Amino acid sequence: MRSLILSTAARALIPAILALSVFIFWRGHNQPGGGFIGGLLAASAFALLEKAEGVARARRALWFDPRSLAAFGLGCALVAGLWGGLEYGYFLKGVWPFVTFDAEGHKSGLPFGSIMLFDFGVYLVVLGTVCGILFTLEESVVEQDGDD
Repeated sequence: MRSLILSTAARALIPAILALSVFIFWRGHNQPGGGFIGGLLAASAFALLEKAEGVARARRALWFDPRSLAAFGLGCALVAGLWGGLEYGYFLKGVWPFVTFDAEGHKSGLPFGSIMLFDFGVYLVVLGTVCGILFTLEESVVEQDGDD
């Protein structure tokens, strides 16, 4: 049973939740938050879409298979770990290729590095895993209701 109120509210809430998810992810590698919380927020947006419009619509909105997202995220996290290992000899050691230090010790440059890549991997793993579980559970419930 579809709800007009839920569908209308979802159209307004989903972009806001996804924007908050990206914000939490973006600030997370320097402050609390990051890939895990951002991924949970993004998954909650797709869960809301699933409840409002159905599993098929939520799967189309996600664009990728949830298992593929989780696998790609795991690959990103692994690459981030190996990057530090190859650069400094320690697995998961932070590498900042775009940050430079001047003679007085002040930093300048872009704060993108292996830590952000690791957070992005965690974001995708959480998003893919949670969406995959939710979509599978909802599809099994729909199948059971259809058998009755």
